[in-house]
Amino acid sequence: MRNHLIHAIQIFFIGLFGVFSALAQETTAQLKGRIVSNDGKAVAAITVKIKHSSLAVQSDENGNFVINGVPVGTHTIRVSGVGIKAIEKVGQINAGQNDWHNIVIAESTAQLKEVAITAYKSINRKAAHLGKVDIPARDLPQAVQVISSEVIQDQQAQRLGDVMKNINGVALGANRGSAGENFYARGYSLGANNVFKNGARTSIGGSPEASTLESVEVLKGSAALLYGGVTGGAVVNMITKKPKFEQGGEVSLRFGSYDEYKPGFDFYGPLSKKIAFRIIGTGETANSFRDNVSSKRLYINPSLLYKINDKSELLVQGDYLKSNYTPDFGLGSVNNQIVDFGREKFLNTPWAFNHTNTASAQINYSNQLSSNWKINAIASYQSYLRNYFGAERIQANTQGISARNVNRINSDEYTYNQQINISGKLKTGKIKHTLLIGLDADQSDVASLSYNYRNTNGQLVSSFNYGNVNVFDPSTYLGSGIMPEAVAISKTTTPVYRHGTFIQDLIELHPKLKLLAGLRYTNQKNAVVHKTTLANGQVSSSPSKWTDAYSPKLGLVYQPLTSSSIYLSYANNFIANTGTDIFLQALPPSIVDQYELGLKNDFLAGRLSANISYYKIINNNIAQMAEFDANGQVNSNSSIKQLNGQTTSDGVEVDVNASVLPGLNFLVGYSYNYMRYTKTAPITSHVVPDPTPSNPSHTKTVVTAGMIEGVRLVGTTANTANATLFYTVQKGAVKGLKMGASAFYTGKRNGGWNDNKAASTIRLIPLTAFTTVDVSAGYTWRHITLLAKVSNITNALNYFVHENYSVNPIAPRQFLTTLSYKF
Repeated sequence: MRNHLIHAIQIFFIGLFGVFSALAQETTAQLKGRIVSNDGKAVAAITVKIKHSSLAVQSDENGNFVINGVPVGTHTIRVSGVGIKAIEKVGQINAGQNDWHNIVIAESTAQLKEVAITAYKSINRKAAHLGKVDIPARDLPQAVQVISSEVIQDQQAQRLGDVMKNINGVALGANRGSAGENFYARGYSLGANNVFKNGARTSIGGSPEASTLESVEVLKGSAALLYGGVTGGAVVNMITKKPKFEQGGEVSLRFGSYDEYKPGFDFYGPLSKKIAFRIIGTGETANSFRDNVSSKRLYINPSLLYKINDKSELLVQGDYLKSNYTPDFGLGSVNNQIVDFGREKFLNTPWAFNHTNTASAQINYSNQLSSNWKINAIASYQSYLRNYFGAERIQANTQGISARNVNRINSDEYTYNQQINISGKLKTGKIKHTLLIGLDADQSDVASLSYNYRNTNGQLVSSFNYGNVNVFDPSTYLGSGIMPEAVAISKTTTPVYRHGTFIQDLIELHPKLKLLAGLRYTNQKNAVVHKTTLANGQVSSSPSKWTDAYSPKLGLVYQPLTSSSIYLSYANNFIANTGTDIFLQALPPSIVDQYELGLKNDFLAGRLSANISYYKIINNNIAQMAEFDANGQVNSNSSIKQLNGQTTSDGVEVDVNASVLPGLNFLVGYSYNYMRYTKTAPITSHVVPDPTPSNPSHTKTVVTAGMIEGVRLVGTTANTANATLFYTVQKGAVKGLKMGASAFYTGKRNGGWNDNKAASTIRLIPLTAFTTVDVSAGYTWRHITLLAKVSNITNALNYFVHENYSVNPIAPRQFLTTLSYKF
């Protein structure tokens, strides 16, 4: 294992040497500048293109743009955008950096405010931050989707989950007791390892706030090459709003059904010529359509941007979210079935609580080493603290009677992330390379308490029933109203360390043919787990466990037209397994193979994009409970496992993104997924020893079996679809009037559990499909905007189900309104 690590580090430094050797061999240059209005204000989202080439970027929030890899010589650049008159400038591009400073468009800031200069633009020509290098999405052999700030604002998104409904191929799943949001992509659950904020791993506990989001990027398929330790399906990156070097801001008030009130502010501006700030904050209080359920949230997001010089900058960001809410396990199940006895009914204890505090800090340093080479370094810290107490697992019998056993959780999680990425362009002969080399590391430490409960006799017991409830009799819901005493009995600390190094090269074999190849080495250590008995201080420990794996990626992109890309790719990722084999040795990771074929198209000069992808994901060595132990006896220990069986997940995804007319924008997406067991053990009878005092040679027959093949896995959704259309009137007496609608379709899926072939009963809970429709209307007059929405206008009823005890109904018809003032 040590040799593997040394070899991986050698790969990194050999690549690093090649980077700096190439710096002296540049044949291309960098062009940068700033787009400003005729009154000197920065203009964002303007396209800057080198004519007669594929090089094009958009200006950022501060009007700045940078185009790398421009061939030395005389070029014409074209500046265009919705609501402005296109202009062209001709100039000489010299080796090194070329600063064209301010490029002034004909329109003033006031004129630009009269038109919709932002839109749901094609992502195929943009580079996603998740890619860690400036490669347009059209050149990546992988599906990419980006939800912009315009969509987030138009839909009045509250949480990350509201944004994710716009991502085809990503389905909302059940969460256990409303403890957080849960997403599935291509059949795989997106845990905390798959969600990032500004490129660093982040917790999704407490449900991430949407008010600070500039965009949300999703890189579908395997991203193990770039990030390591992620499941298949997708990775998600939340991009937050950054400081600006011009004074401005917004204050707002959002209010809606069930006494929801959410004031917010966003202030930004320069502190000096080189330092800018931004601070965003919200407070929120709300009740719920669910009886006795409420929430209180406080969020603040400060950031500073330091422009060290023309080549480098330092961005410091932090945020804090305090989220207190009522844990809600919904309606539970009745005889393993879902029964509608009122979606407002609350079955948890009246004193149940869940308090979370999430704090993070991040430093991002970037330096443009030359016109073709760039280095970026990130260091981040996050703490996630959870304090929870309530009743769980409402599993009623046929009469509707269920116990309410309580559970107490008190945990602290601390996570650190560091990464360095070096990217650049070079040539070997006539072949162009876009090279990316990275080194990253993560450390996390989780400390959690375990509890006993004091019963009515004053004794400490491991389980405590708050009192049976009859789900059909509301008079039984309250119970005694007395919170039992929970006494901490032990503390467990679980540290995990991960580091990796990778190299990726996008090779342009021909202007129409590109090859992406990369390799990553990841090493993960689950360090010694310490469990301390609080009564006597006695410590028990489990051994450390090392997991390492190589993750390759290979993709081919063919571009018959500048507006079209056809790609084919292979990649794999690994899933670290818990538990041991029958000889009590650590299990190796499961290696998951992923294949993808796709087509990306732009039409109407990029105003409409239509992309489609097909994928197949195969896990050939699933970790499952071993049938027998090392002595040949039937195994009853769920921690003793074996790698066998196979799952297959395949599907299709389609997304359409368009801004065909000024003020008219729409998104449409569809996905199909089928994830199931495809190879499992057959039903087998085994005769095993079963001695008795009277008959030492007695035997018994034990039946073992693998999981049922061909049945959709619990939590995965067959079909999802989304459509969003917004139009803002550009001229006339009602100029500034906005109208829109969004529809979200969630197809059939399963709750309950997948069973093995020998099961006497099937515990699946089939769930029907449903559609929710939201309609919006608003008006902007000068600096004031009013936007209102009615969600689930048809009052559809359906459920998200975790196993069979957390059955959470979707929200009924509700309204939400935002009043804002920009300055």
